[in-house]
Amino acid sequence: MGTAIDLGIKGYKSYGVHLREKYQGKRVFKVIVDGGFTCPNRDGSKGYGGCTYCNVDSFTPEPSRKNPNIKDQLLEGMQRARTSYKADKFIVYFQPNTNTYAPVHYLKMMYDEALAVNAEDVVGFAVGTRPDCIDAEKVALLEGYTDRFDVDLEMGMESIYDETLEQINRGCSHGEFVKAVELLENSKLDLCVHTIFGFPWETREMMKGYIHEINRFPQIKFVKFHHLHVVDGSIMGAKYKKNPFKLFTLEEYTDLLCELIPLLRPDIVIQRLFGISDWDLLIAPNWGLNKSAIQTYMDKEIERRGVVQGSAYA
Repeated sequence: MGTAIDLGIKGYKSYGVHLREKYQGKRVFKVIVDGGFTCPNRDGSKGYGGCTYCNVDSFTPEPSRKNPNIKDQLLEGMQRARTSYKADKFIVYFQPNTNTYAPVHYLKMMYDEALAVNAEDVVGFAVGTRPDCIDAEKVALLEGYTDRFDVDLEMGMESIYDETLEQINRGCSHGEFVKAVELLENSKLDLCVHTIFGFPWETREMMKGYIHEINRFPQIKFVKFHHLHVVDGSIMGAKYKKNPFKLFTLEEYTDLLCELIPLLRPDIVIQRLFGISDWDLLIAPNWGLNKSAIQTYMDKEIERRGVVQGSAYA
């Protein structure tokens, strides 16, 4: 008899299990598309240089970076997913930069083009954005797709502390995040919130505060937890090379997750436990393992400790 993990049972609501249950056992994979967007703190609207931790290339597949044609990106990505992972269905995922940072008519043109590619095999639509680049008109546009697709709006919270947001050149406050989340109350969209744990000036107790803040918004359906990693081509990367600072080891970060998961509202689905970067861009921390091995280590440790999502939720 295998372990709980071997049987697909985890101590938290994992995204993989969620997708299998939602789509009757079909293999559903996200296919990333780069729409060529920028960000308001890159183009001078709010600032330059972007968030200090960010190098867009570090989380964008190389084929998407090299091919500006949306249809070609998706066809190639879908074929890779079919070949490598035996994918049956797909979620079209506008990920790099801020994918609502354009006039609504332009966004509609981009989204329509992407969602017309192999439409019979597309079940979902995910759009990554910032709190200061979403408004009622854009929410209405995205909701217009919910009669055909499950639509996830992924929004970066990163930290709940304005001091941190200022220090990382985020270009928006936590108050703006709260305002954007409130805009989505009773929305047809599924809201996914992205966080980063491990800014060296934040304490463990401060990081626990992220979870309590997420819990208070019922419209948050998904979360992505990332540890802070430093990548080449970022402002933080240049600073780290000159003056390295403390980052999580794999064991330390897993220990933090084992504290956070019991605090998390039990209905929220965890899409990710950690972040990942291309090896050639990653500066630190280098845990010496690939994505699959990191996931296995974390899941086994969560199981070993008897961690259960929501067991400490109040």
